Amino acid sequence: MASSILRIHPKDNVLVALKDLPKGSIFTFEGVDYTLVDDIPAKHKFFMQDMQPADEIYMYGVLVGKAQYAIPRGGLMHTDNTKHAADPYTFRPYNYHWEAPDVSRFAGRTFNGYLRSDGRAGTANYWLFIPTVFCENRNLDVIKEALYNELGYSVTGKYRAFTRELLAAYEEGRDLADLSPEELSAFTHKQNRVFKNVDGIKFLNHQGGCGGIRQDAAVLGKLLAAYADHPNVAGVTVLSLGCQNLQLTDLLEDIKARNPQFDKPMFVFEQQQSKSEEQLIKEAIQKTFAGLVDINKFTRQPVPLSKLTLGVKCGGSDGFSGISANPAVGYTSDLLVALGGKVLLAEFPELCGAEQNLIDRTIEPEAAHKFMALMGAYSQAAENVGSGFHMNPSPGNIRDGLITDAIKSTGAAKKGGNSPVVDVLDYTEEATKPGLNLVCTPGNDVEATTGKTASGATLILFTTGLGTPTGNPICPVIKVATNNALAARMADIIDINTGAIIDGKKTIEEMGEDILEYCIKAASGEVIPKAVQLNQDDFIPWKRGVSL
Repeated sequence: MASSILRIHPKDNVLVALKDLPKGSIFTFEGVDYTLVDDIPAKHKFFMQDMQPADEIYMYGVLVGKAQYAIPRGGLMHTDNTKHAADPYTFRPYNYHWEAPDVSRFAGRTFNGYLRSDGRAGTANYWLFIPTVFCENRNLDVIKEALYNELGYSVTGKYRAFTRELLAAYEEGRDLADLSPEELSAFTHKQNRVFKNVDGIKFLNHQGGCGGIRQDAAVLGKLLAAYADHPNVAGVTVLSLGCQNLQLTDLLEDIKARNPQFDKPMFVFEQQQSKSEEQLIKEAIQKTFAGLVDINKFTRQPVPLSKLTLGVKCGGSDGFSGISANPAVGYTSDLLVALGGKVLLAEFPELCGAEQNLIDRTIEPEAAHKFMALMGAYSQAAENVGSGFHMNPSPGNIRDGLITDAIKSTGAAKKGGNSPVVDVLDYTEEATKPGLNLVCTPGNDVEATTGKTASGATLILFTTGLGTPTGNPICPVIKVATNNALAARMADIIDINTGAIIDGKKTIEEMGEDILEYCIKAASGEVIPKAVQLNQDDFIPWKRGVSL
């Protein structure tokens, strides 16, 4: 791809600028000369032909928009001259053929995971605190501070030291503006974890469990049950107030319904039945400490790659997302499917325009109709409040070349690769079939990662062109940059850089294999993704309202 421009699909009538192209530049592409009538920033598109009002615009081989007025050949695509459009979709008999990639490089490979009693394998070994209601968030915060600081899980040591240095300088009467960065960055935080085989103690603070509608509490119960049952979780502490909508008995029934053989240590506390807040907190810490001693006895052991469940997500996307990072992750997805693993593709508002392709790839007609029903209901709910999938691209997306939702979505769908769709899951439903699964979640970064984890993702590949610090409490999130500039600028949050695809130094297939190698190391605890290192434990339950 070592060129200035790119045509993604033979059917496309726009070209993508791979670097800034000044007005007046002349290019020859497939024997045709193009003179740019506008400056074309990198990641943006220009038209290959004169466009008239209502003319259809194609990218990735599908309809992504319509011209709003006459646009000359070589003109810049932008939000004034292009509006979202996507072809309708329907179920039709379709004999989809997929040729699996060559996986000989990975044949017989394993990762070192935590094998659970039910045969599933975790990529991490966490203790999880769950509140049934937001009223317990403060108690969780107190417990978190105590356990993190004393057991070696805090990442704030360097910032506390930084503040102490500022305080000392202030008390000495020194001018803080004169302090050099070197003087204020001498402290190096070193973790000294007591429990070497416990990867973390995690807390699911949330704003639900009471108020709202009862259906919200019911969905929250299923979500929390999914997290308790997750293979990355070895033990659970539950805190409840007592009078909330989501009753303890409801949560325990949800856990049993999800996994009748649930056998993890679980300690349950209800504040309205305790003698005091202090007694509740101390007892919760004491019992949890004993539980940590027990789960610290678990050790990693080799398990086949087929036991990996990979969630794929994009956020802070740019005009390169559908060209570099997403298709590379898509190739990784195909590799894992060919190896017998599971892949979860979600973000239903960001599948707009890609629906027909996914329907045609779905093996079971029932699953295809379920996908259509979920997409239709979701889209209609957005339109009922005056919104719609067409309003999904953020200002940052648009600035970096994603002009319509169909452009964003067709590029986003590349993360799922090309394998057949084996199942379609509603929010919190567990993925049980090896292969590519579609999971209904919003496109919102945290709501989507929260939902994918509930469906069983044990690793999440998160592509980004603009940069985002999103993580998850119990599922390691691996950040994949679409371009070199981002990887250099935000190196503290980026794990993998696919900019070499844009430079023409690596193919999508080569990068996809590199990403799978990284996943194997991350699943084995050999490398720790930046989001995990930084304790970026983002968790937002979806209330099933309109969230894009």
